[in-house]
Amino acid sequence: MEHPLEKFVFCPVCGSRHWVEHNVKSKCCGDCGFVYYANPCSATVAFMVRPSHGAGSELEMLVVRRAKEPAKGTLDLPGGFVDMYETAEEGMRREIMEETGLQVDTVSYQFSIPNLYLYSGMTIHTLDMFYLVNMAPDAVARAADDAAECMWLPLSQVRPEEFGLQSIRQGVTRFLQENS
Repeated sequence: MEHPLEKFVFCPVCGSRHWVEHNVKSKCCGDCGFVYYANPCSATVAFMVRPSHGAGSELEMLVVRRAKEPAKGTLDLPGGFVDMYETAEEGMRREIMEETGLQVDTVSYQFSIPNLYLYSGMTIHTLDMFYLVNMAPDAVARAADDAAECMWLPLSQVRPEEFGLQSIRQGVTRFLQENS
């Protein structure tokens, strides 16, 4: 696998071509000594659940269909990258609003999974933080931003293999195992 900074050939401080791998996480400039570490980007993912409208007490999960690459057309969960100067929880609430139109107050951290995310021809290392969001039974989501479609599925009908991104498949599998 290529180094996360392989596409960067010049030192961002002095412009030198002596920009070489320092260790598995960093590159160093041989001229000015600048060292840059490629740390993972923060990303959030929401397990949005609500009581079922039908008979029984099965929960439903909100899933979205991806409108953009990578994995366009596959299932996904609401979420995305955390912006600078925002907490993970603020980023989670913002992403939910942008993709579903739903405003939420409480998000509860569950677990994280490291991920590789291909974007603009570059592999981005991310740390995907999964949150539980309990919704009212009458919550109505509307697809927007990079979600082409929103749908509530009973947990028994959620199939991890239908999710296009590896970390999301892993997270959904874990969530279903812990909540079945």
